[in-house]
Amino acid sequence: MSRYDSRSSDPTSYRDRRSDSGFGGSTGYSGSVQSSSSKSDHYASEAPRKVDLDGLPHFEKNFYIEAPSVAAMTEREVDEYRQRREITVEGRDVPKPVKSFRDVGFPDYVMQEISKAGFTEPTPIQSQGWPMALKGRDLIGIAETGSGKTLAYLLPAIVHVNAQPILSPGDGPIVLVLAPTRELAVQIQQEATKFGASSKIKNTCIYGGVPKGPQVRDLQKGVEIVIATPGRLIDMMESHHTNLRRVTYLVLDEADRMLDMGFDPQIRKIVSQIRPDRQTLYWSATWPKEVEQLARKFLYNPYKVIIGSPDLKANHAIRQHVDIVSENQKYNKLVKLLEDIMDGSRILIFMDTKKGCDQITRQLRMDGWPALSIHGDKSQAERDWVLSEFRSGKSPIMTATDVAARGLDVKDVKYVINYDFPGSLEDYVHRIGRTGRAGAKGTAYTFFTAANARFAKELIAILEEAGQKVSPELAAMGRGAPPPPSGHGGFRDRGRGYGGGR
Repeated sequence: MSRYDSRSSDPTSYRDRRSDSGFGGSTGYSGSVQSSSSKSDHYASEAPRKVDLDGLPHFEKNFYIEAPSVAAMTEREVDEYRQRREITVEGRDVPKPVKSFRDVGFPDYVMQEISKAGFTEPTPIQSQGWPMALKGRDLIGIAETGSGKTLAYLLPAIVHVNAQPILSPGDGPIVLVLAPTRELAVQIQQEATKFGASSKIKNTCIYGGVPKGPQVRDLQKGVEIVIATPGRLIDMMESHHTNLRRVTYLVLDEADRMLDMGFDPQIRKIVSQIRPDRQTLYWSATWPKEVEQLARKFLYNPYKVIIGSPDLKANHAIRQHVDIVSENQKYNKLVKLLEDIMDGSRILIFMDTKKGCDQITRQLRMDGWPALSIHGDKSQAERDWVLSEFRSGKSPIMTATDVAARGLDVKDVKYVINYDFPGSLEDYVHRIGRTGRAGAKGTAYTFFTAANARFAKELIAILEEAGQKVSPELAAMGRGAPPPPSGHGGFRDRGRGYGGGR
């Protein structure tokens, strides 16, 4: 029996707490997060004021008991392990990382799912993030997509739920996960279902673009975990279909992307309705000032764990090719590239606009290429269908706007093509990160025009950090020279020798 498994060993033990459950009426905690302590300049250094917690029942959030094998690690061994796995930590009383799943002491039902999934050892973010999260402290995790961060917060969430009083009629969720896109939210839900089913933890996914009825019914039945996009969640709260009075474990996933998409006001509105002594886990692939400022508002005395360098960098398993082209050369270059690389593998092509997405897809189909497109103007049913066709390989070419750049987890995407260069280097890294996942190799091709010249210097830095060769044309643009007029040096010319070949 696991040390966390107390609810299953004595199912009445948490029911006894129901005498002090209930949050004193149906109103939320508007403004309480901001007033709990001064967080505008620094992470809060003192506990939220007691006045904010009046009438709120005590809840459990520290479940971590260090395994003997972890306790036996010397400081030198800890430092060597972190260095080898590129783990950087900040904060006081940081727990040692765990090297194996058994070291964490997850309940048997969770361990069975881990075993069934075929995982051999924790990823770096899991190794350090699990002890941090299980201790009940706030946590900032900075790690690239595909790093295993979803389970880094979901498995502690399951332990957290199982230690709380069971839901009463009318109660909202215990765990809230906010995500920027519907696609990411659905993927998080799949993991929550897989790992939460054995302890009968219910979840639902709340997102826009689909009828509200099924989502409302799930909320009314009572679910311990809600995974939501901000807009639809606020809609559900304002319609009184759910409330956040029971939320004691809050996750903000891909916080940088949520801010990019303009969700800052919605996030603040949602968090203001959650008790200030909650546990908050804040995940981001990058750490720009806006993301840090939001973290300072919402987190109290957090741990911080960074996997790899905090500086922006691309996955080293991805071979990157950048071709300097003019705008009117792009389509012909694309077709020639597809002729070179098309072998039935999945190919993801990124465009800047929905209109461009539809136009290029239509042209590709007219030219005999099996392409479909996905973007924000598509209905949810159509987006689901396109994704299923792409995943199954029936339509191995998919064009997409940045709606698919983050959170889209399709196995075996072999090639990513940036038909249009994105509006930021962060988005470039996330786009190409759709390939080279879970230890696989991948290749990214990027069309780079004179209009993109302002990104040349930073792009060169990303290429060089990943050990990729930089073409003379791109290097010249990085120094401020005008691009060559004819777009020399296409991908075909460097197929064998440029950047390692295909």
